Amino acid sequence: MTTRRLTVAQALVEFLAHQYTERDGRRRRLIAACWGIFGHGNVAGVGQALLESGDAMPYLQGRNEQAMVHAAVGFARHNDRLAAHAVTTSIGPGATNLVTGAALATVNRLPVLLLPGDTFATRPADPVLQQLEHPGAGDVSVNDCLRPVSRYFDRVVRPEALIPAALQAVRVLADPVETGAVTLALPQDVQAEAYDWPEEFFADRTWHVRRPAPDPAELAAAVEAVRAARRPLLIAGGGVHHSEAEDALRALADATGIPVASTQAGKGSLRHDHPADIGGIGHTGTAVADALAGSADLVIGVGTRYSDFTTASATLFAAPDVRFVNLNIAPYDAHKLAGLPLVADARTGLEALTEQLAGHRVPEAYESAYTAGKTQWEAAVDYAYSWRDDGDGRRPTQAQVIGALDAVVGDEDVVINAAGSLPGDLHKLWRARSRRQYHLEYGYSCMGYEIPAAIGVRLAAPDRPVWALVGDGTYLMMPTELVTAVQEGIAIKVILVQNHGYASIGGLSEAVGGERFGTAYRFRAADGTYTGEPLPVDLAANAASLGMSVLRPRTVLELRAALAEARAAEGPTCVYVETETADSVSGAPPAQAWWDVPVAETATRPAAVLAREEYERSAAARRRYLS
Repeated sequence: MTTRRLTVAQALVEFLAHQYTERDGRRRRLIAACWGIFGHGNVAGVGQALLESGDAMPYLQGRNEQAMVHAAVGFARHNDRLAAHAVTTSIGPGATNLVTGAALATVNRLPVLLLPGDTFATRPADPVLQQLEHPGAGDVSVNDCLRPVSRYFDRVVRPEALIPAALQAVRVLADPVETGAVTLALPQDVQAEAYDWPEEFFADRTWHVRRPAPDPAELAAAVEAVRAARRPLLIAGGGVHHSEAEDALRALADATGIPVASTQAGKGSLRHDHPADIGGIGHTGTAVADALAGSADLVIGVGTRYSDFTTASATLFAAPDVRFVNLNIAPYDAHKLAGLPLVADARTGLEALTEQLAGHRVPEAYESAYTAGKTQWEAAVDYAYSWRDDGDGRRPTQAQVIGALDAVVGDEDVVINAAGSLPGDLHKLWRARSRRQYHLEYGYSCMGYEIPAAIGVRLAAPDRPVWALVGDGTYLMMPTELVTAVQEGIAIKVILVQNHGYASIGGLSEAVGGERFGTAYRFRAADGTYTGEPLPVDLAANAASLGMSVLRPRTVLELRAALAEARAAEGPTCVYVETETADSVSGAPPAQAWWDVPVAETATRPAAVLAREEYERSAAARRRYLS
């Protein structure tokens, strides 16, 4: 048997450079690059191996470990989960900084390979720098924090253990059911240890990404349910995009007239101007989608996890006889809400449904009703986007910022957001024009995701304009990867919205009797509360200090011009816009459905007492879907 003598880190990097995915005859490299921040736990192991690998494994320098994972996730999502990045860190704080990013990846079912350094396997000195000592378990390290947020975890304590660990790691990364964060913890002494590796370990290996067809019995039951329904509603989730099933979905909608609502992850499954597209659903959904959901007798979920926002905390689907058909590649999700499972790839399943439903169409009156509702909602969007140039220097509303961007972008642009009040406004208002234009991370809704994810998407699609919509709260948490964009010449466009606080949580706080406590970025007033003047921070100057080109429009008219300039810019550019303050409305229509945020059952402040009364009225509509 031919062998090659390499360190564990060198062998791992060489192995990863030869892994590929294949779906529908298209083959691509699985691990396209490795992000890394180096310390004593990985600099002499994985760091040296990356240096030695040269172009075989491209290296990307990051500034924050969590942000590197976000960039990798953005890259993987835009590649339909068929290509991914690895992320390496040192032990200690570098490793624990991965936890939030790992949770985000796993919640959203997106592949990323994490390679944190670990303490010595041989324990020549104990403890070493940054080692957490656990008095009751000598083999525990901080990397064990990554176990619950990883789909696969292994600690490689011997060189020969890398072979099965690496193969299992790649298997999970390439599996559309199992994928998420995968962690290989690498003790720093083992990384640098040499071993004679079988040459076959480094051979090109292609992982076929399957498209399982539906079981005939499950398909027959689903078709029967659809044919019997008078008011069916289809909910498109992120699985439609991951499966590249948009054409199949459109064919089903064209043939049957079934209206299509979308989750945050599924928005854009149909173009906004398709007759059957009725926009977002749930707490941040459109009026027409939520009204249809309330009276639907059949809900067809395609590639959705049915999060609480989508179901309006189990209050949205109100018809007494409502049933569910769940087309999902993951059996876990296909069986939710006691639905009829249709375990299959989204595209394969939709094609099978369309074939079996030949000649079937929803009642004409139903189609006319949702078409009228769609028209009314489009008028509401137009009103939210509208503006007047009064020459009085008024700040735009957040909805007007979105409308100004809508007027500038083309079908090829990508719009990225994750947290704050923007996700709700975007879900209701944004008119998605292509399958990957709308990029909302709302499974984990992680502040700080947008800028690094924009870098990851731009690396995946270097010819597409990529926009990161960032509120001031998110920006203050993680602006550091702007330096990476500047360093690498990655021409992301950042829209930095300044509204002086946590606008989303401020509105929620008011609704649940919290009186916007602790949500505004203001000086303390005489009574000790944060109700004084807004803080005199200049986030535009901060972005400029990190190397960004910055534009400062004041009015909607100036904003449109600035966005057009940013879109044409060849380098990373920030458009800084100050909107109404955090305690003002965004300009978007209010929530169309409830969201369960428990309110204090006993309180002395009147706002909380009134909020509890409203909560109990709304919570009474919750139900368990059991048949």
